[in-house]
Amino acid sequence: MHVHPEASGLDSRRMASVLQASIAVTLAFVALEFVGGYYARSIGLISDAFHNLTDVPTLLLSWFALYMERKPPTEEKTYGYHRAGVLAAFGNALILLVVGGFIFYEAIERLRHPLVVAADLMLVVSVVGLLVNGGISLKLMRGRHDLNVRSVFIHNLGDAASSLGLIVASLAIHFTGLFWIDPAIGMAIGAGILWSSWGILKETVNILLEGLPKGMTLPDVASAVLSVPGVQEVHDMHIWSLGSRMRALSCHVRIRDMNVSETETLRQQINSILEHMFRIDHTTIQFEPAPIKSGPRPTDGPFMPAPIQSGPEPAKDS
Repeated sequence: MHVHPEASGLDSRRMASVLQASIAVTLAFVALEFVGGYYARSIGLISDAFHNLTDVPTLLLSWFALYMERKPPTEEKTYGYHRAGVLAAFGNALILLVVGGFIFYEAIERLRHPLVVAADLMLVVSVVGLLVNGGISLKLMRGRHDLNVRSVFIHNLGDAASSLGLIVASLAIHFTGLFWIDPAIGMAIGAGILWSSWGILKETVNILLEGLPKGMTLPDVASAVLSVPGVQEVHDMHIWSLGSRMRALSCHVRIRDMNVSETETLRQQINSILEHMFRIDHTTIQFEPAPIKSGPRPTDGPFMPAPIQSGPEPAKDS
């Protein structure tokens, strides 16, 4: 079973348009933030400017990945380009890790050598940043079920939170004159970047290593298959993700003796359960007849856990 919902293609095109507009808006705001940070002598603003600057390659990567994901399968790329978005998310997460580390370093240096900060200018630029990043996040929220888009959504949501933190910091500096608040906010921004990027990095690595999709267990999937009347046993089960929105499964299913025409109905029932309960929309199921003679079997119940792996089956030697 292989499903390509038309709605996903439409959402992909809408998200691509949003990303294109976001690139232009982000570049304009980064320029404003760098200039404002320079004249305000705010490490918080400058660090946030670098953070926002990394939005540009992440937005470009995500836009390109959405374009590639819409391309149909070919003789060489038989699954299509579903992994393009995963690779983009992986690259975005790596960029975020580097930026987070850089911001931490700069903030520590500023704590050691504090400077006077122009809090009023810092406040104005931060308000603009909140409006820009908040608006982009709202536009991307609809597509956050896609790992690629979600990496950009989290990035921009972090930007909006950073701008909010800078607003609070600028007001605090204005009323208290405590300039160490600026690098402290910079460190908080860096921590937020590292935290958000680590989650995306773990999920993308799991997909690239053909791991079991997040929130799923093999026994649960096997139990669902075993609930279909006529299924006696399931083994050699492999589950992996082709992309952030496409999951695949292959398994061997032992069934009672039945006609070939009946197996097609059985296959449809299994596929329906897998798609409804686990969003698995690409399956390869091999049916096996029940043994004629009964006897001891190397199983632990109807589900054989020992040979099960998550990932595609290795090719057999001819």
